[in-house]
Formats: sequence, structure tokens, C-alpha cells
Amino acid sequence: MNLSDDRGSVTAFSVVFALALLICAGLVVDGGAKIQAYREAYAVAEEAARAGAGQIDVDRVYSQGGQFQIDSGKALSAARAYLGSAGHHGSVAMTGIRTLQVTVTVSKSTTLVSLIGIGSVTATAKASARMFHGIEQGRP
Repeated sequence: MNLSDDRGSVTAFSVVFALALLICAGLVVDGGAKIQAYREAYAVAEEAARAGAGQIDVDRVYSQGGQFQIDSGKALSAARAYLGSAGHHGSVAMTGIRTLQVTVTVSKSTTLVSLIGIGSVTATAKASARMFHGIEQGRP
């Protein structure tokens, strides 16, 4: 056996090992960016839904003997205003006379996996808020 036949085999192994290590590090670092994007999207969606669910239709309360429900126009505007003030875009919809649902998508730039062509990670979260008045036990 000739010793010159093994030249370069450690170098090839080192390159493959370093590449695998870089990919694993990229998944850890940029996986954290994905988690952060989801947490931010969910937090913004929750707060926007709460902002909208607090908009009571005052005219209906006074005219119909205290029946509380959301003023849908004000609720949608308040939720969209919160999204705008937080610097995010999303969809806002009424899913009932007392429930507002908000969907937010957040993108974060990647660091290491951008080397293989993945420039950003995206996360979408939905949250809803339901208006309750007094002590209600989950009545619709």
C-alpha cells in the first residue's frame, strides 16, 4: 500500500463535516428566528383582537335595554389601527356579534441559511377576542 493514495482524504472529510456543522448551526439560529416571528405575530394578533373587541355598540345598549355587542365598524377600525401602529399588516374579521378574529403574518430575515438561498422565514398566527360583559358563563 502506498501512502500517497490517502492524500486529501482528511481535507474532504473536513469540508463535509464543516458544511454539516454550518447547516446545523443555521437551523438552530434561523429556527430561533422562525419562533420569534411566530411569537411576535401571535402577540400582535392578540392585542389587535382585544383592541377591537372592546368597541361596544353604545346606541344598541341604550336602545335595547342593555344588550351588549361589538360595534363592528369601530371594532374593525380599532384592530386595523392597532396593526398599523405596531407596524404589521393582517386581516381582521368579525366571526360573530361578539367575536373578532385577527390574522397576522411576520417575516424575519435569516442569517446562516441565507447562504443556501433561504432569505427569510415567515410565521402566521391567528387570535380572536370575545367581548364579555359582567359575569357571563360563556353564553353566546
